[in-house]
Amino acid sequence: MAQKNDMPWGYIMKKNQKAIEITKSIVRMNTINPPGDERQCAEFLGNLLEEEGFSVEYHEMGSNRANLIARIGESKEKLPLCFTGHLDTVPLGATEWKKSAFDGETDSGKLFGRGTSDMKSGIAAFVAAISGLGKKLSRSPGLELVFTAGEETGCEGAFHLAKKPGVLGRVGAVLVGEPTANYPMVGHKGAYWLKAKTHGITAHGSMPEKGVNAAYKAAKVLTALEKFKFCNVPHKLMGQATLNVGTVSGGLNINSVPDETTIGVDIRSVPTSPHNEIKQALERVVGEDVTIETMLNVDSVFTEPSDPWIQDIFQIMAPILGENPLAKTATYFTDAAALNEAYGHPPTIIMGPGQPEMAHQTDEYCVMGEIENAVAAYEEIIYKWCQI
Repeated sequence: MAQKNDMPWGYIMKKNQKAIEITKSIVRMNTINPPGDERQCAEFLGNLLEEEGFSVEYHEMGSNRANLIARIGESKEKLPLCFTGHLDTVPLGATEWKKSAFDGETDSGKLFGRGTSDMKSGIAAFVAAISGLGKKLSRSPGLELVFTAGEETGCEGAFHLAKKPGVLGRVGAVLVGEPTANYPMVGHKGAYWLKAKTHGITAHGSMPEKGVNAAYKAAKVLTALEKFKFCNVPHKLMGQATLNVGTVSGGLNINSVPDETTIGVDIRSVPTSPHNEIKQALERVVGEDVTIETMLNVDSVFTEPSDPWIQDIFQIMAPILGENPLAKTATYFTDAAALNEAYGHPPTIIMGPGQPEMAHQTDEYCVMGEIENAVAAYEEIIYKWCQI
């Protein structure tokens, strides 16, 4: 089997440059979600993959929105490897950018723009890594690439695909190209977002005794949430689940007694904290007259570090990182939460070239050297899995 470091220098440089150029191209496509508008980006990548011999499917998800599934390979002895990434990005925010958000500008070894780290550079690196390998991949276990819309608003695209029978194939492992500075993560926390609503009776603000103030009830709920303690056993790598009150809203105007308030609760769960048990515990704490509604229910993902494929990844990444990777997990959630169950819970790794701390930031950037390292890593992972 050929190894990545056997390749001539010109071949490596060509792939690295291709990864940078693809990143620039798709950063120039505004896929801020909402509204998303991911279809142009999906078609651009689909055309590149078709040139490599992939079969390509677009799955519509509203106006100018599409998920992309691309496949290559055929083997009865081993399942394909899945790579997944999302095409949408978050909004720019109120702070003015010093660098253009959509020009793909480079400076001091960094590539700037919305989505450079989260996570268009990871997608570009993988597409560049498979360039020129189409014929070899077609005679191998192959790959299933899943590029999604709507990840930033709750893995909408991934759930859209997962709920459609027969859309997703069978895979042996999943690689998620989210930004980790190329450090392999063996899992991530789940996200359980809730709305806790308190209810009252409205009245004129000059006669508060005629009403029931839902805001005062909310104050008691907020105190209870601040003191809430998870009773599950902490996970060996992820630790304990967390709870944060992110939003509080209520009342129609200042001179009325509010008859409803809404508290937005962001819980990041771990494998030892089932969501149904969390909800039951919260209901006991806040009381019967508080309504709790689910906004987002995304499970955590975890693969035992001793899994043979995870160990293969660690071995591949050691010389690239300059250290032997330790088993770590991410705090954020990814599309793997939706795809993992649909695929039957195969071993899953989260690893991509973006800087985690730059995700969702003003003047977002990705170090170009990290993109090049991702190309090298992805190509070697493909070679080892597909045995080409």
